[in-house]
Amino acid sequence: MLAIIGGTGLTQLEGLASVRRHVVETVHGQPSAPIEAFALNGHSFLFLPRHGHPHRIAPHQVNYRANILALKSLGVTEILAVNAVGGIHPSLKPTDIVVPDQLIDYTYGRAQTFFEGDLEAVTHIDFTEPYTEALRQRVLQHARQLNMSVMANGIYACTQGPRLETAAEIKRLARDGCDIVGMTGMPEAALAREAGLSYACIALVVNPAAGLADGPITMAQIELAIQQGIERVRTLLRHLISTDWG
Repeated sequence: MLAIIGGTGLTQLEGLASVRRHVVETVHGQPSAPIEAFALNGHSFLFLPRHGHPHRIAPHQVNYRANILALKSLGVTEILAVNAVGGIHPSLKPTDIVVPDQLIDYTYGRAQTFFEGDLEAVTHIDFTEPYTEALRQRVLQHARQLNMSVMANGIYACTQGPRLETAAEIKRLARDGCDIVGMTGMPEAALAREAGLSYACIALVVNPAAGLADGPITMAQIELAIQQGIERVRTLLRHLISTDWG
């Protein structure tokens, strides 16, 4: 089963009626919100707003472990994560979509793993390729079918938040090779891998990263880019769900 984890700007699925509402408790607590079950053209999927609904949970305070465990407990095997990001790569502009193939984790102090505490054995996951390539390619295939222009790869820099980055920090991320910057890509991707779930990211660029545009970054600018760009994300998701998942 497929699950969509919605990010900033995607806290609900307009135009679709929920079939069922799951309130789940896990060993790591409750997920960000009740998990909604939907059907689109006979295809079923689940939806979880990462920041709650309404949007109220800061990136560093999301209970990523509970989110992933709750989805797995409901039979999820594949996750498409939607993330709002800043653009670092010079070709990126607000409302562009990126399907990253790599990431670098700059966060700290977050609960990063299921494998801790009183364990029988230490477990290490292979995280060479943090996103599931087969799932990424399915996303890209549907974008091509829609004639939708997306960046087909890129490196996602995950920072701590909730503040935005300094111009100097963005210069550092650019030197590190990063193309986009967000606050919610980790530990979500690693936890999905630990849980044995396929995982891919659809990143919506909502602003040029700090120092890459004239003047400061404002929430008004970000909100406008989300309003203008999120429908492209919804279109891609609807096409994916209605043709690819049972």
